[in-house]
Amino acid sequence: MYSPECVEVDAEFARLLMSRFILPLLSLLALSIGGCTTPRPLASWADSAPRDRIITFVARTTTSGSPDFVPPHERIAVFDNDGTLWAEQPAYAQLFFAIDRIKAMAPRHPAWRDTEPFKSIIAGDIEAALSGGEQSVLQIIAATHSGMTTDEFERHVQDWVATARHPQTGRLFTEMVYLPMIELLAYLREHGFRTYIVSGGGVEFIRPWSQAVYGIPPEQVIGSSVKTRFELRDGTPVLVKLPDLGSLDDKEGKPININLQIGRRPIAAFGNSDGDLAMLQWTAARDGESLCMLIHHNDAGREWAYDRTSPIGKLDRALDEAIRREWMIVSMKDDWTQVFRER
Repeated sequence: MYSPECVEVDAEFARLLMSRFILPLLSLLALSIGGCTTPRPLASWADSAPRDRIITFVARTTTSGSPDFVPPHERIAVFDNDGTLWAEQPAYAQLFFAIDRIKAMAPRHPAWRDTEPFKSIIAGDIEAALSGGEQSVLQIIAATHSGMTTDEFERHVQDWVATARHPQTGRLFTEMVYLPMIELLAYLREHGFRTYIVSGGGVEFIRPWSQAVYGIPPEQVIGSSVKTRFELRDGTPVLVKLPDLGSLDDKEGKPININLQIGRRPIAAFGNSDGDLAMLQWTAARDGESLCMLIHHNDAGREWAYDRTSPIGKLDRALDEAIRREWMIVSMKDDWTQVFRER
């Protein structure tokens, strides 16, 4: 006998089957049809839960007819940079850039030889230079990131990333990017996602090379910034960088700047530290399907192992929140078969 209640339950059950089981299965079958001619997506990810979860999420949100379908204009994925897309140990790359700039600028500033933190940097004692904590870092950044035009600063960054090498691995800093994350960026873009960097690092430090390294254009990079001033120099309009902080794109500043600069709440967010927690919380609070992921640096053999007590990339509150809310936690040691590209 016809029962509207039964039909309603059956329809809901059918939607559940489609979303949770059939779509992921169809996705996997589609990948296998091409045999050897179809590359394995996320090739340097192990066959473990995080990889399966990413593929399932993408299938559910991009397959027409899926109850979790998200139209392309809403497929926003945001990525932290330091520790998420490339290595951040033993210090942030931008700090190494600033230190190298101090050394290059020192001949024009003889007073630095008797002034900290510049004196210690020139002497090669970086630990002593940073012993002043945040104040020392701000002095270093102000001296190397201001007093020039934005075009001049971009040239300095481009010259530096072309030759600068990591002090421990000897690789170019742009070779310290995580291969699994490069694959993830490409995989999402193949399925209609727009990928953004949302970094505590300087926006003008990242933009000159983000397209070449990550495939992310400069207009899709959000980061910390200093104030700038418009000037006419010999009749030419320029933007001059000032020694004053404009915006700090860290912690609660990340969702604020995402809203300000993108104007849409992301459906996927990727980070590795407490500095990314607010961004993940804001993403998870959207109506509809979302994916939140933390990278856990637990591979001392191929990279570094650090989390709750690290002064750089501290992962403490965000780790507890991820466990409680069942966000995806990627073990670098167990879930990535390869960390960096082969040299």
